[in-house]
Amino acid sequence: MKLGERAEDLMALLTPQRERSTPAAEEKNSLGYRTKIILRHPATLLGVLLLLVFGYLIVAPVISLLLGAVQVGFGDEAKAGAGAGSLTGYYLDRVFSSPVSDIIFYTPLLNTLWISLCSMVIALALGVPVAWLLVRTDLPARRWFSSALIVPYMLPAWTFALAWTTIFRNRSNAGQQGWMETLGWEPPNWLAYGPVPIIVIFSLHFTPFVILLVTNALKNLPGQLDEAARICGASAQQRWWRITLPLLRPALLSAATLMFAKAIGEFGVAYVLGLPAGFQVLSTTLHQSISTQQSGIAAVIAAVMVGLGGISLLVDLRFLREAKRFTTLNGKATLTKTQPLARWRTPALVMVGGLFTISVLIPLGTLVLSTIMRIPGDFSLQNFTADYWIGHDLPTVGFSQGVLVSAATWRAMWNTLWMVGLAALCTGLLGLLVGYVVVRSPLRQLGTALRVITFMPYLVPGLAFAVAYLSLFAVPRGPIPALYGTATILILIMIADEMPFASRAGVSAMMQLGLESEEAAQSLGAKFSYRLRTVVMPMVRSSLASATLLPFVSGVQGLSLVIILATPGTELMTTLSMTLIDFGYTHAANAVVVLICAIALLGTWATQKLFRSNLADSLG
Repeated sequence: MKLGERAEDLMALLTPQRERSTPAAEEKNSLGYRTKIILRHPATLLGVLLLLVFGYLIVAPVISLLLGAVQVGFGDEAKAGAGAGSLTGYYLDRVFSSPVSDIIFYTPLLNTLWISLCSMVIALALGVPVAWLLVRTDLPARRWFSSALIVPYMLPAWTFALAWTTIFRNRSNAGQQGWMETLGWEPPNWLAYGPVPIIVIFSLHFTPFVILLVTNALKNLPGQLDEAARICGASAQQRWWRITLPLLRPALLSAATLMFAKAIGEFGVAYVLGLPAGFQVLSTTLHQSISTQQSGIAAVIAAVMVGLGGISLLVDLRFLREAKRFTTLNGKATLTKTQPLARWRTPALVMVGGLFTISVLIPLGTLVLSTIMRIPGDFSLQNFTADYWIGHDLPTVGFSQGVLVSAATWRAMWNTLWMVGLAALCTGLLGLLVGYVVVRSPLRQLGTALRVITFMPYLVPGLAFAVAYLSLFAVPRGPIPALYGTATILILIMIADEMPFASRAGVSAMMQLGLESEEAAQSLGAKFSYRLRTVVMPMVRSSLASATLLPFVSGVQGLSLVIILATPGTELMTTLSMTLIDFGYTHAANAVVVLICAIALLGTWATQKLFRSNLADSLG
């Protein structure tokens, strides 16, 4: 035997069995075999079904919205000069280049942009120093403040708008007097309504968001860098500007872009504080277009809002990639040294306590007091009453019972609890299934498609997403009946709107779950549905509860998403409060808002107790 042949035989013996080129191995590496494995995997079929579901719940409404901007709607045939359903540029021309463009688009757009920018700057100016005090200093009660200061983040933004009008409104615009006017001082119109109070409310509402993001970023910055600079003689100001602030830049830019995107779609604050002064933003113009049956105009404005949201997300993703340049965590223990405030300790405590007072105590206290006072701002003992809570035969047409004894309140509360509860439960389950497909599916493209689609609602402001649902579900389409006016459309849009967060929670949970338990059950003959129910879900129940409770808290206080979809038969607590505001029943509206805040805070407290964690450490 030749030497070369012996060497080949020896190499064949040394080659592992799995690496030998055999017909069986070649068959396993073939495209047909891989396709068979992909098709037989349960995650593949599940992923296809989820793609169909979310394609209908998320992609189809957005496409319908965009088509509504370029198709003639019913009733507009004469104006557009074409038949219903035909392509047209009529709506685009009317929004962008008609004599009324300034009124219906350009002025609201500019108002939206500069209010968002001003609120963003003020929130950063307030939130960043407070976050630094909570993480890097010996501020008294800083752990308590880290939880207390995020309360405005858990409550609807328009809660604080109602508190503002209760204090500062005047009879020249609203026809009713506020607390300041009762006490002898008439607030000027620019302070009572318009851009100034809107910016103040947005800033106070967004500041906790900045605190959350910056606090978590500061906790991840190693203290050795600051300590080394201090040893080298750098002053506190130099260390802040040349070390801490550059490392925080990704978190700050991300917070800024996310606040900007949120401000674009916020409706309640601008509705309460802007309309009495004739101050319009995109969200209120959109709502007005829907209210006046101008669906094509609404579709164009909503498409612009979607575009602005998409730009904000792209900017945020760009900053996220840039953040990799500032990576400071390397798996080693880091030392974060608390800096003593010394003589600045009392002023810092006063500043943080003042922020808590202005953003939490005063607004909530004002709302509660306004519900037990006959005359606003009159603090005499005989002026206090419980009639607006438990009274009967009140002198208010259409809402003559106290809030707690009114059938309308309990009907709205029941609708809120069961609709939002069912939507939150479905959201949590669907998020877990999306996570299972993304992590377990052998077809990577399937998981990628699901992640992209389930994240799409994040691009769309709530009011614009509601317009998209209205454009798709207002009329029967094939076997699907018209859903407008039913509870189904509210539940579906709540599920779709919370999927960006639920899907991320599901992916995170499944990435932490190993295959061993599921494979053991499979080897014993357990079917996929049984494995999912008895193995997977019990092991990720904490994440499932999180993906259910947090959407519930969000859904209870949501307004923009449901304001144009809720009808008298499907009224929720948030839409009931807006109806009462429209009728001028301030006491009852504030009482309903107090109940909404109580439900939201109780839900947040239950979340913390269930997970035995501090939401201030995790929500960011």
